[in-house]
Amino acid sequence: MSTDDSSQGFSSSLDSVTQHLHDHNLHQTQAPSDAPRFKLEHLNWDHSFVRDLPADPRTDSFPREVLHACYTKVSPSVEVDNPQLVAWSEPVADLLDLDHKEFERPDFPLIFTGASPPVGALPYAQCYGGHQFGMWAGQLGDGRAITLGEILNSKSERWELQLKGAGKTPYSRFADGLAVLRSSIREFLCSEAMHHLGIPTTRALCLVTTGKLVTRDMFYDGNAKEEQGAIVCRVAQSFLRFGSYQIHASRGNEDLAIVRGLADYAIRHHFPHIESMSKSESLSFSTGDEDHSVVDLTSNKYAAWAVEVAERTASLIAKWQGVGFTHGVLNTDNMSVLGLTIDYGPFGFLDAFDPRFTPNTTDLPGRRYCFANQPDIGLWNLAQFMTTLSAAKLVNEKEANYALERYGTRFMDDYQALMTRKLGLPKYNKQLISKLLSNMAVDKVDYTNFFRTLSNVKADTSIPDDELLVPLKSVLLDMGKERKEAWTAWLKTYIHELSTSGLSDEERKTSMDSVNPKYVLRNYLCQTAIDAAEIGDFGEVRRLLKLMEHPFDDQPGMEKYARLPPAWAYRPGVCMLSCSS
Repeated sequence: MSTDDSSQGFSSSLDSVTQHLHDHNLHQTQAPSDAPRFKLEHLNWDHSFVRDLPADPRTDSFPREVLHACYTKVSPSVEVDNPQLVAWSEPVADLLDLDHKEFERPDFPLIFTGASPPVGALPYAQCYGGHQFGMWAGQLGDGRAITLGEILNSKSERWELQLKGAGKTPYSRFADGLAVLRSSIREFLCSEAMHHLGIPTTRALCLVTTGKLVTRDMFYDGNAKEEQGAIVCRVAQSFLRFGSYQIHASRGNEDLAIVRGLADYAIRHHFPHIESMSKSESLSFSTGDEDHSVVDLTSNKYAAWAVEVAERTASLIAKWQGVGFTHGVLNTDNMSVLGLTIDYGPFGFLDAFDPRFTPNTTDLPGRRYCFANQPDIGLWNLAQFMTTLSAAKLVNEKEANYALERYGTRFMDDYQALMTRKLGLPKYNKQLISKLLSNMAVDKVDYTNFFRTLSNVKADTSIPDDELLVPLKSVLLDMGKERKEAWTAWLKTYIHELSTSGLSDEERKTSMDSVNPKYVLRNYLCQTAIDAAEIGDFGEVRRLLKLMEHPFDDQPGMEKYARLPPAWAYRPGVCMLSCSS
């Protein structure tokens, strides 16, 4: 499809709204000093999801198909024995206006295992379905996550609190509804690390051990072992997924009305600007068909919403690609309608650059969810979501196709802008960036360290060829003559481009270092923290949490956390994991 000028006007308007919301979320990391601080008993609970949407008439946790309902009221059932607080996030506590002294309460671990839920909570598990590895899986749902409810903070922001690993629900199927310390540490740390990298994500308030053992077969190879149980309190404005809508559309008939109800709920509470759009904004586009028909998105809020979901998803995945993050399990039930990174299972940041890297053993050998495939998978998943909205007659074919088109446009716009900033270039240069990534793949160059080190290159075209590689010697290792020549040729072109920018080397370095992190949550760093925590030492978890709050800063004395992974980091269970947790 082609778009006219009015399409561009719509795009820029939608872009500005989406960016405003994103910026708003990014800057919620620190409450002002005069912000109210509440005890747990005084938090302002609200229960819009339970109030607005149809419930399962049953409240037991017996595994079953839950029909005509968005959720089941179910209480945490996890058993505990002297639970312990492992770590907590100050910025997330501030989002909730929660007094920091509350984390010192002796009953805090009991409350956040769900053994003694907080006053005001109304626990439930959400019903959803999804495509897993491209195949429709039917009903899935919160099999071990139980939402406590929503907190309205002093800014009237809505934050949903959810305990992951709190026991069985009707959606648990044959599983036990529990989680282990190993996977809980990974989710807790990565949720916060991603936020501080500037990437939209669910957050994590705290991590507690249950004091009970949980049996897990990490590699699905028949070698199950007992591991320590744990629970993460996840926080997000909403945990609605593509699959939250898909499950009801798949059942057809009366359940199509639930798809509409869920869309109305999402727009009312999380996309209110769409509800208030007026015709005067002229958010319309030409479909480019032979009849040159024009669709005004202000006349269909669901179409405007679908386009914004598409753009948020595209922007999110562009950020993943820029920072070298691989989600690992991009099923449609793991795709947030708010454009958040959600459900941290076998994730991984790129170490040695390999476009076919997947951190998920279940994804071998097909590598459907490998790093290079993420943009296409995002589009595929979005197409399934559009099929759902179409089935419920919320969008027509032209509107659905336009949303998919906007996904592609937004992804390329954001990705190109980000890569241009990462290289400090005056403008996007496709050939230069493609050649760089090709060179990095050939030599298996460390992704994070390379881009961080690249800011040391000087924009001086008079540097002799035999000295060009000196600033990159720490990241271009063990190369023969032919590869050195390939890199030298690339650097000459790169430096020529830099020399046209008009920026000083110092200005460019500052700019590049603000988008190229020095520290990312490499899998081996997680494993080091896990190993210590499993013998009762939570210090490394807390150090990593603090380190990842400032990933772009040099942080003197912490340089060891930016080192290349040791040899043991490439063993199974560290660099690659299964979905088991």
